[in-house]
Amino acid sequence: MDIKELPEATNFIEQFINEELAAGKFESRGNKILVRFPPEPNGYLHIGHVKALSINFGVKEKYGGELNLRMDDTNPAKEDYEYVNSIIEALDWLGYKYDRLLFASDYYDKLYEIAEKYIMEGNAYVCDLSAEQITATRGTLTEPGTPSPYRDRSVEENLKLFREMKAGLYPDGAKVLRAKIDMSSPNINMRDPVIYRIAHVNHYRTGDKWCIYPMYDFAHPLSDAIEGITHSLCSLEFENHRPLYDWVIEKAGFEKPVPRQIEFARLNITNTLMSKRYLKKLVDEGVVRGWDDPRMPTLMGLKNRGVPPEALKKFVTSVGVAKGYSVVNIAQLDSFIRDDLNETAERAMAVINPLKVVITNYSGEEELEVEKHPLHPEMGTRKVKFTGTLYIERDDFALVPPPKYKRLTVGGTVRLKGAYIIRCDKVHTDENGNAEWLECTYFPESKSGSGQECSVKAKGVVQWVDGKYGCDAEFRQYSPLLNDEQYPDQDYGERINAQSEKIFHGKAEPYVMQAADVAFQLIRTGYYKKCADADVLSEIVSLKDSFNK
Repeated sequence: MDIKELPEATNFIEQFINEELAAGKFESRGNKILVRFPPEPNGYLHIGHVKALSINFGVKEKYGGELNLRMDDTNPAKEDYEYVNSIIEALDWLGYKYDRLLFASDYYDKLYEIAEKYIMEGNAYVCDLSAEQITATRGTLTEPGTPSPYRDRSVEENLKLFREMKAGLYPDGAKVLRAKIDMSSPNINMRDPVIYRIAHVNHYRTGDKWCIYPMYDFAHPLSDAIEGITHSLCSLEFENHRPLYDWVIEKAGFEKPVPRQIEFARLNITNTLMSKRYLKKLVDEGVVRGWDDPRMPTLMGLKNRGVPPEALKKFVTSVGVAKGYSVVNIAQLDSFIRDDLNETAERAMAVINPLKVVITNYSGEEELEVEKHPLHPEMGTRKVKFTGTLYIERDDFALVPPPKYKRLTVGGTVRLKGAYIIRCDKVHTDENGNAEWLECTYFPESKSGSGQECSVKAKGVVQWVDGKYGCDAEFRQYSPLLNDEQYPDQDYGERINAQSEKIFHGKAEPYVMQAADVAFQLIRTGYYKKCADADVLSEIVSLKDSFNK
């Protein structure tokens, strides 16, 4: 990059980068900016990750840099290729192109070598305290920690014990390798943190080669340094880990410039679970059908639901980059999805709660031309069959209409979208007085687009599905998985919305049911997508916009 033409900074991260470039920090590497996105392959990416992706890929594009997708796979008990593949698929769906795919496990030999260097230089020691004992002796925010009785072991003894750990001579939990820093540091993360633990667990990539594994706070900064990352952009919960991040790289002896960690506020959305641990629990407990359930905030769930990836990226951009904690209303996300689909989704008709209509003065059948999109006539028209029997939405008929009612009632008229005006002449009811089916009259001269004058007028327009050619369909409507109310000490399970999915059985145009994985605006109903493997129409977002723009 030519530092004489630095791009204008639009947030504090870009301001830091511009200052460093202007100061010549990266001249030795041709002013090349290199960032990374380092997910742990222990679950599926969720919408919160889109913010980190947006920031990192935004830096890559703005500065003509590069980005590594690195799987932070140092916890073998929870990681698997399923999650690796899901992460790659999610980035591909969003349209993010990384420069190289890497794995923290690629560096296990190098990380072990650095750990021995720490020991030889007096910066690490083998400790026999249990995890509970280490926690108990770490101290508090107001009291220093208590040094381990094993802290002053000799270099020779530490090397011997560490190599025996590597050789598998000890069971899980028997020993750990700890960094030797400062047990009285005001930052608890600096009080001799564990950097290696014993885990006799098969790793999905390295198999049984290793029985000791590096901890995140050790492996992550060193992976950044090994790759030559310039900026480690991460969420705000890692701010207190930054001194340790810098210490780990410094003691490893990497040449400058070394990576710089910069934190930003994570994305928080109302009614939305943003934790892979809890999302996995929903999957494991059968609350949802899987990681890609349309109710899930995972990227595969959002994809399966039919959410346009560009809408997600625009939403995250609108939230901005900041340091302060904030919560975004889920209605704002829905608004971006709705705006995108309003432009791109073809229109079609369906009825979720069907009421049968028989047109007594109509015989035969015909094929109507109906527009695909009122805002884009260039999309053309579709064919819709019309016979003497059809279905309308049950809510579009009232035995006792309220004031200013503009839909169908006995003696009243309504226009069938793209077809004719009909009048209800008679209603047939069941033993409870509910409408079972309607007898109606149609007016031939009222055909949409015919240009004929019709003496009968209708104030309302309703969607319909033909009785002979319409298809049976299952409609799934969604609301957030979480109720938004939260109280102290409340388990997330108490916030689960038991009504997050509602299922209806209705009718839809064949045009919709034949188009798998395509988003439609079902007129007056909502935006839906036909599922590929079933006669199911899955709601993407409702028509009603409650976000105040």
